[in-house]
Amino acid sequence: MAAAIQSEPAKALRKTGKIYAVDQYILVNELNEGIHVIDNSNPRNPQNIGFIAIPGNVDMAVRSNVLYADAGTDLLVLDITIPKAIKVIKHLENVFQPASLMAANGAFINADPSKGIVVAYKERLVTEQRSCDEMIPNRRPVAWWEWNSANPNSNFVSNDAGKANSGGATGKAGSMARFTLYGNFLYTVGPSQMQVFNVANPTNPQKGEPVYLGGGIETIFPYQNKLFIGSNAGMLIYSLANPAAPTHIGGYSHLRACDPVVVEGNYAYVTLRTNPNSFCGGNANQLDVVDISNAALPQVRKTYPMQNPHGLGIDKSTLFICEGNYGLKVFNAANPDAIADNLLAHKKDLHAFDVIPLGKNLLVIGEDGFRQYDYSNPKSLQFLSKIPVSPN
Repeated sequence: MAAAIQSEPAKALRKTGKIYAVDQYILVNELNEGIHVIDNSNPRNPQNIGFIAIPGNVDMAVRSNVLYADAGTDLLVLDITIPKAIKVIKHLENVFQPASLMAANGAFINADPSKGIVVAYKERLVTEQRSCDEMIPNRRPVAWWEWNSANPNSNFVSNDAGKANSGGATGKAGSMARFTLYGNFLYTVGPSQMQVFNVANPTNPQKGEPVYLGGGIETIFPYQNKLFIGSNAGMLIYSLANPAAPTHIGGYSHLRACDPVVVEGNYAYVTLRTNPNSFCGGNANQLDVVDISNAALPQVRKTYPMQNPHGLGIDKSTLFICEGNYGLKVFNAANPDAIADNLLAHKKDLHAFDVIPLGKNLLVIGEDGFRQYDYSNPKSLQFLSKIPVSPN
């Protein structure tokens, strides 16, 4: 493993994963292979300047030129002060759940640390009837957060959380992220638990006790002093009043579906989509607008039908929703009861998996490449640039 982690010359994007923005750089995951480093000093002409080879990589976060990246079940700490010449600072082995390696379609791949890490696979759809009790051990007919609240072991911003950071420049992830930073802590989520790392010393993270979440956990989004966690059964809300020990305060359940979430003000925006090839399954394609003014008792304010929504982002009531093969939609979400009536733009000529709004520029990642738009006028997105996926 250690010998395979290294800086390499820039290579073409082929199988894009998640994105992360920090300073003038954009990091683009190449599923289970590593991270492309893009110099975005000029958004109209971004430069693919290098590649960080990391077998089994899916997620990342950055603080003070220190990159935290998963490598299957391991956590890597890398010095990226010189992006073209990274240095491995620390390698924490077997800190993540064995099933935390994710496939291209968002499903989790089992990995046995004693046998190595899966870095490639072939998809094959198999249909088989199984009971819920077989699929989820000790399953109870309650919402995940009710189960979690009853578990005595569960007690161990925003991209807004950066305001509370004390360790230097912190980047911004998309809604599909499983890594996030808040203050002096790195939080990561796997299929059923959250791992907490103290990164007061960014180069020497200290692993804390895991926080049990339930099951089907997919994404994590920080906002102010809370963590909003998406699962295939609902959304969980955890308080960071004590950042070293996140505590469950509320949540809501929904139909089984893939589920990222973003938050602004008193509302959480949750997309649900069908994905028969992944663990989340489901038969819903919709946007839920959830009133979180009372975080202990979130209420669905409104539900809107969508085509096949993936990741999403929001900036001052401008809501961006990735619709997979159906493109990118932009809504005015100022009135949560009339979002469907306020479609501002719909870009149909692209595949959109996730977005990061950066105040003016919108980063969009999809199966066909990485794009940028100027959204100063949300009704008329201005195309800035594209780094396409290589067909070979």
